[in-house]
Amino acid sequence: MSAIRTPLFRRTALLALVPAVAVLAACGGTGNADSGGSPSGAAEELRLGYFANVTHAAALIGVDQDLIEDELGDTTLTTQVFNAGPDEVEALFAGALDAAYIGPSPTVNAYGQSDGEAIRIIAGAASGGVQLVVREGIDSAADLEGATLASPQLGNTQDVALRTWLTEEGLENSVGGDGDVTITPTANSDVLQLFQAGDLDGAWLPEPFASRLVLEAGGQVLVNEKDLWPDGEFVTTHLIVRTEFLEQYPDTVAALLRGHVAAVELANGDAEAATTAVNAGLEAAGGSPLEAEVLDRAWSELTVTYDPIAPALARSAEDGVAAGTTEEEVDLAGIYDLRPLNAILGDQDLEPVSAGGLGDE
Repeated sequence: MSAIRTPLFRRTALLALVPAVAVLAACGGTGNADSGGSPSGAAEELRLGYFANVTHAAALIGVDQDLIEDELGDTTLTTQVFNAGPDEVEALFAGALDAAYIGPSPTVNAYGQSDGEAIRIIAGAASGGVQLVVREGIDSAADLEGATLASPQLGNTQDVALRTWLTEEGLENSVGGDGDVTITPTANSDVLQLFQAGDLDGAWLPEPFASRLVLEAGGQVLVNEKDLWPDGEFVTTHLIVRTEFLEQYPDTVAALLRGHVAAVELANGDAEAATTAVNAGLEAAGGSPLEAEVLDRAWSELTVTYDPIAPALARSAEDGVAAGTTEEEVDLAGIYDLRPLNAILGDQDLEPVSAGGLGDE
């Protein structure tokens, strides 16, 4: 399929979430150019970021099972674990990462802040697996007035979703902390203890943290985010790469994508092997393996996929403006480059994926 490029003027978003120095690094820095490479388009090193979340299962499986490393051959794989997307974006802009598993809101921010120059989305990774879990006694949006809720980080995908939903429910909130509901950016790993101590009334969280609040702390689901999207499909995680790296080292990017596709296929073809790898990956990333009940619930809430679900990205961008974490609408034309992924899918007789008119496919 051919992509339709929208001939719109790309406006730079004035975002408070990415420091100006990072933007300069993105637009004019050397990035990974000093790390060497070969004339064949292979880099000496691939620096990959992801989260210790079940919603990053493709990364956890791909790393734990050596699916990515095996495809990279002589290229060294270096990984780094993050709590949320804005920090990953800073690392990408500073040239400390080459590729990252990340949510849509920080991706849109990065694309807008760099005037469409810094990054490209090269594959999907997950849909679903996000819920607003609250304490007993909160049974409706109206019950949240005066409540304190957590999100992983200001401007991350769950933070934007929470603020958007609260606004739609008539509950005022702001990035400055004022409003009917207080939103406290909190590391995912800290939420359970704060919730149990009564310092939080709830949190909008990705898996497995939502399931842990339900099963280990007696929380109840007030909103399952998939219920807010057509057919329950929305972008939780996708795979992005620095544009400069994509252009300099296409063979390395293709190898990363082959490993990624293998991880997705394992996730969908062998749930037992996949969840075992996810648990091992969580432990290797500095966390603890999940109890079987928590892991099973978390796994049932998401879909691991290489489809970027492009139609959902435009709405995510609009939600960022509504939430106040993006000051101006970002033109998304050109944000996808799915040509390497679709070439790999074609080689494996798998269905191609669409950029939804927002890039090459």
